[in-house]
Amino acid sequence: MRRYGKHTDEDDIRARPNRKGNRPRTHIRPKHEDAVAGMVLTVDRGRLTCLVDGTVVHAMKARELGRKAAVVGDRVAIVGDLSGEKDTLARIVRIEPRTSVLRRTADDDDPYERVVVANADQLAIVTALADPEPRPRMIDRCLVAAFDGGLEPLLVLTKSDLASAERLLETYAAFGLRHVVTSREELENGQAAELVREHLDGKVTAFVGHSGVGKTTLVNTLVPADRRRTTGHVNAVTGRGRHTTTSALALPLADDAGWVVDTPGVRSFGLFHVDPARVIHAFPDLEPGTEDCPRACSHDEPDCALDAWVADGHADPQRLYSLRRLLATRERREGD
Repeated sequence: MRRYGKHTDEDDIRARPNRKGNRPRTHIRPKHEDAVAGMVLTVDRGRLTCLVDGTVVHAMKARELGRKAAVVGDRVAIVGDLSGEKDTLARIVRIEPRTSVLRRTADDDDPYERVVVANADQLAIVTALADPEPRPRMIDRCLVAAFDGGLEPLLVLTKSDLASAERLLETYAAFGLRHVVTSREELENGQAAELVREHLDGKVTAFVGHSGVGKTTLVNTLVPADRRRTTGHVNAVTGRGRHTTTSALALPLADDAGWVVDTPGVRSFGLFHVDPARVIHAFPDLEPGTEDCPRACSHDEPDCALDAWVADGHADPQRLYSLRRLLATRERREGD
């Protein structure tokens, strides 16, 4: 007769048989000391293309990483089949700490944060001076995302034969941005790529820009088809002469001079994820003036200490205006 209550012991408890595939849980995780370093080149529906010692390897994320996702530019540790042969699949077991992160949300009221690229050194913001018309609010938002993520911005202006770059450059003069101005002819004959290449040497550069500004044409010239084949193909939609990138892809420049990350064209650049308090770090000439600011100062209110700091001659007033202009983009939509 089976006993119940306080008189039961181990012999009275039925052990559930271990079904096939039902393994006991453990908090011990393998160290994967034999893992090899790699770099994520592109991500497509859960499959990641990585570069490992010059070999293109296809991989998937290991289960122990949980919800942590690897993105283009990530430095990762990989185990498994690293031959790169057809139908082989390795595993990413570790994502190394990131030095920078370019992030965006679909809109300002969308809390879902999308990491576009990791470990990039700079952000090339490609904008046409005409056809389509330049969108300063979009440029401002890209600048905020770059400053927030730790990337140095580079402004690339195209189609200068249709409109002068002078007015737009004056708008951003106080930012001290590096810039390149090119025409349609220079874009088509490759001269634009050479002008831009001077700023890419030894760096990982992410390119952003909305449709029609010449971003993809520029990237295609910087990284010809034969270089693209060494790292995989670009997911693209082609029709009526349009070639639009639909997923981020890291591409190597010739002679290992650096990397270009071609990103999908964007219609908006949401900044829900950005903490306005971090934007001040991109203005080292103004940052010391915030020491006397009220707690949680937005740097755009009557008691902000930056007004007195600038009035005393410690910084250019245009720099303070530029800072507040960027901070305001966090509260405005791109089309406003």
